[in-house]
Parts: sequence; C-alpha cells; structure tokens
Amino acid sequence: MELLPTIAAPGVGERADAAADAACHLYDAVAPWSSAEPGGWSRTAAEDAAETIETTAHALAYAHPRAEVILAPVHAALADLRRRLGLPPSDQLTADGLPATPRTVGNPRRTRRVRLLTPPLPRQPPARTTS
Repeated sequence: MELLPTIAAPGVGERADAAADAACHLYDAVAPWSSAEPGGWSRTAAEDAAETIETTAHALAYAHPRAEVILAPVHAALADLRRRLGLPPSDQLTADGLPATPRTVGNPRRTRRVRLLTPPLPRQPPARTTS
C-alpha cells in the first residue's frame, strides 16, 4: 500500500531536493571538527539550522495524518538542544499551524516573511521612442 503519490505538488520535490543538498553541504562543513569541540558553529548558525529542522518537520507533518505525532520527539529534542545551547525557544504556532509572530533568524537584520505566489506579469515589448 503506497501512501504517497509518485509526483509531488509543484515545487515540493525541487525544494526538498535543495534542502537535502544544503544539509549535506552543512554536514561537510562541520564534519572535519572534533566532536569534543563546538564544531565551528556560531550561535546564529546553530539557531538557523535548528529552525530549518523545525520548519522541515512542520512541513513533513502534512505527509501523513499521524506524522505530526510521530515527529513530536524531533521538536522535543530540538527544544532541549536549544536550551543546552542557550538559544531562544522556537516560535510558537497558532491553531492554524502558522507562527504566532513573524519568524526571525539569528541576524535581526534578516526576516523571513511568507511569500505569496503571484503569476508573473506578461512581458511587454520595449517602449518605442520617436525622435
């Protein structure tokens, strides 16, 4: 019994592939460090990585009706890791599953906002100038 379709919704497969590639590159960047050392991590980088895992787990929760319950230990483990690293807790979610406050990432100058997808405007020919 196959629960998932062969083809993902538009953009989902590409974004999941890009996330997996980014995770591999991140691992390659920290793997050379000894496990007894901080591993080259900064506070901002650790917070960004934790948020990435949390957000991915929230997205993956839509893959199966019980996925949110199955993934609960991931959120608990990340909350514990955040405490141990002295990072702020993750954003609380509303009943709709959206962050109660806009997501911010380690660098306060950068804010993640929900992007609305709108169709591109039709191409216009260059304006002709008469002289």
